[in-house]
Amino acid sequence: MSAERPSLPPVRLHTEAELARDALAAPLLARAVRLARWAGPETRVGAGGELVEAQLPAAAEHLGLTGDEDGAASASEAWRLAVDAGLVDVEDPQDEDGKPDDGAEGTVTAGGNLALLTAGSPQDVLAIWLDGLEAVHADAIAPAFDDFADLIREDGSVDFEALDWDPDVEAEFLDGVLGNLYLLSLSEGGPGEGPVPLPALAASMVVPDDMGEPTDDVLEQVSEAMMRLDDQFRLLEPIGIVEYRPVDEALLAEEGEEAEPPADDEDVTRYGLVKLTPLGFYGIRERMLEAGVDAPAVGDLADKGADVLLDGIAYYPEDASRAEVELWLARHGADGAVSAAAELLVAARGADQGGPLRRLHCQQALALVGPEAEPAVRAVLGDPELGGLARVWLAERGAADVPAPPESMIFWLAVDTIAAQLDADGDMDELQELVEGLSGQHSGFFDEAWRVDHPATADVLEAIGRLHRDRKTAKAARKAAFKARSRGGN
Repeated sequence: MSAERPSLPPVRLHTEAELARDALAAPLLARAVRLARWAGPETRVGAGGELVEAQLPAAAEHLGLTGDEDGAASASEAWRLAVDAGLVDVEDPQDEDGKPDDGAEGTVTAGGNLALLTAGSPQDVLAIWLDGLEAVHADAIAPAFDDFADLIREDGSVDFEALDWDPDVEAEFLDGVLGNLYLLSLSEGGPGEGPVPLPALAASMVVPDDMGEPTDDVLEQVSEAMMRLDDQFRLLEPIGIVEYRPVDEALLAEEGEEAEPPADDEDVTRYGLVKLTPLGFYGIRERMLEAGVDAPAVGDLADKGADVLLDGIAYYPEDASRAEVELWLARHGADGAVSAAAELLVAARGADQGGPLRRLHCQQALALVGPEAEPAVRAVLGDPELGGLARVWLAERGAADVPAPPESMIFWLAVDTIAAQLDADGDMDELQELVEGLSGQHSGFFDEAWRVDHPATADVLEAIGRLHRDRKTAKAARKAAFKARSRGGN
């Protein structure tokens, strides 16, 4: 079977121990832990588990936020996280008949997760942090109730129908933003290589892919999305998934509380910059995996068989592919080099569409095994699919007694090599040089190439006809491709 392209590039994650340390250092979780340890039987909470207003100054003081005008709000936010993450348990008040009493105060005890943060494993810490991320995500998509005071009923409940707020739509939007940030960050050369401008992130959610010059209406939607994201990233930053430089407040005043997307000559940094942290890559990937998204990470294939490895790395970037193979080889150890090489060679066989790319990655993997692989490589010198690969590998290492390949094997290897590069969608200039180099090595190449018993022969010859810069040679390639198809089986 041909390997399927992953929907996202593979991410290199930090170790679980490193990520757990980052999680514990996230400002919001750190504050939640401090409040959980501060709380006791005298801590007063409302029916919903929130700290009563009279307790907020003491909570803010414990967090060192007394002089901060937002100290009480920050303390309240940290307390909510402590409740949501199981760092404290709140028992709802009940009346004499054991029924909920909304007018009374609840009681607080230490939550089971509080001890896990110090005595548990890194996995325990990360599980608790993910609960916290879920809670913050819910806060980020919630409407600003202060702006909808007229929607609050007399009993304190909210008239959601009049609010025109759909939590599923809001969650889908924010998850889409985080997914695009994840992809844009990976596309910039790897995690942490640079921040993404907020206007670009907003545009990725609003501007259609096939749109040329955005209309005024679309630009207005981008502006609205920017302000929406500015609020959301301010909430998400304290849980540790992003580093965020907010929209310059001077711009809000200049634009009447609505920041327009920047012109080409403006300083884009004033319009907000967001960068995923290592913890952010981990957290967003976990959310995507839970939603069924294919989000590979380097190391996923380290404990799999060679067949899964070669298919899995088929469309990985070169550095990620190398790292994955190194991890796979490390599990075999130095004593298992020969068996690892043999396993790779067995997995590289096959006449299916993915075969050429498997053999290409097999050859690259064997280079990482080193000279220890020689016995396994020599064992396949007579194999029609692997013999050419084996001779190239041995010749590159200056090995002695390498038998000359039969002519049929030379042509088969040329077709297989070009087929692999065509499937890999590599650099077009490099592919053109490969095509011209291999087809020019032998006089009368096309007189023999069309006869090659390889499933990709016709496709390869047609590609040479498209890519070769010499018109006469390109024409000869197209004629050879026609012969190959007429011969049948290609």
